[in-house]
Amino acid sequence: MSVIPDGRLADLSNEEISRYSRHLLLPEIGVEGQRRIRAAKVLIVGAGGLGAPLALYLAAAGVGVIGVADGDFVEASNLQRQIIHSSKDIDRPKVASARDKIRALNPDVNVAAIGVSLTSANAMEIIKDYDIVADGTDNYQTRYLINDACALLGVPNVYGSIFQFEGQSSVFYAKEGPCYRCLYPSPPPPGLVPSCAEGGVMGVLPGIVGTIQAAEVIKLIVGGNDSLIGRLLLFDAWKMKFRELKIEKDANCPLCGEHPTIFAPIDYERFCGLKKTADEKPVETITALELKARLDNGEKIQLIDIREPHERAIVKFPDAKTIPLGQMSRRAGELNPDIDAVFLCKIGQRSVFAIRALEEAGYAGRMLNLRDGVNAWARDVDKNLPQY
Repeated sequence: MSVIPDGRLADLSNEEISRYSRHLLLPEIGVEGQRRIRAAKVLIVGAGGLGAPLALYLAAAGVGVIGVADGDFVEASNLQRQIIHSSKDIDRPKVASARDKIRALNPDVNVAAIGVSLTSANAMEIIKDYDIVADGTDNYQTRYLINDACALLGVPNVYGSIFQFEGQSSVFYAKEGPCYRCLYPSPPPPGLVPSCAEGGVMGVLPGIVGTIQAAEVIKLIVGGNDSLIGRLLLFDAWKMKFRELKIEKDANCPLCGEHPTIFAPIDYERFCGLKKTADEKPVETITALELKARLDNGEKIQLIDIREPHERAIVKFPDAKTIPLGQMSRRAGELNPDIDAVFLCKIGQRSVFAIRALEEAGYAGRMLNLRDGVNAWARDVDKNLPQY
């Protein structure tokens, strides 16, 4: 059954019949299906790797209203995979760039450029105006937020995620099947799963997964019976293999189970372990310029590069000792606790976990995290080095 009510349908014009004729020739879509596509309102959360093919293909299909929610700006490193943006869009808001490309592709589409990130305070108000949400985000706190808001509002959530060479997709629709919490009751510990910014991603992968999401959106609109509700589709681009897992609705799910306990969006930063507890000692940081000044003054400092070998091949940090994050605890004896140690990674996130690991191992020396990592050094100190 379609999620689009009959009362919103209107006849197609001759121009629309010509434009969407290849859809009209499909009995599974036909004239009525195309009328539903035109009447549909779809919110895409994230105008990045997944949001790019989602927006372009849904616009090409003739979705009547496309909302794009994203608070970020286009960066050069986005262009390897986020095909809705181009070089001239660098430093522009992603939603502005996406809006222009959608309108150029199909001027009949009404685009709502929502230049903010979804939060617990605004998600319900934004999502309530849409028939379907397509999740193109890259962090756990927003995935749980989208899932919860959609379940509470009775809106289907077309999910996708990517990392390195692997992607997955499903449709979480609490009215008809399981939600995201039924599959993943709790998020992984902070730092266990690197982001794409740290772990990398094959450029074509989000195109494949985002296109799968777009197909699922269209099937929900026209009333296709074989959606990914209750199924998790797994894809490995390197091995070129698909797998499928069945997902069952969890009777004990706090959101969509038999005895729910979640009735409104929660604090997802805390839920995902991203907020410091009152008794947690903050990690001391040092900026690239501060580190440069201390080194120029001849201070003795231990520089510890926790990046993997393939990352150090991109850009080497001068005079740094290399200890990968996974080896940190057992190699604590290689550090001198009488000398300050500065830990560095790409953007200053994984190095925090290296410091935490040494604290738990009982290391007593002073440890500092290079704020914004090697990229900050390349940006602020040695501009001959690349940022990646």
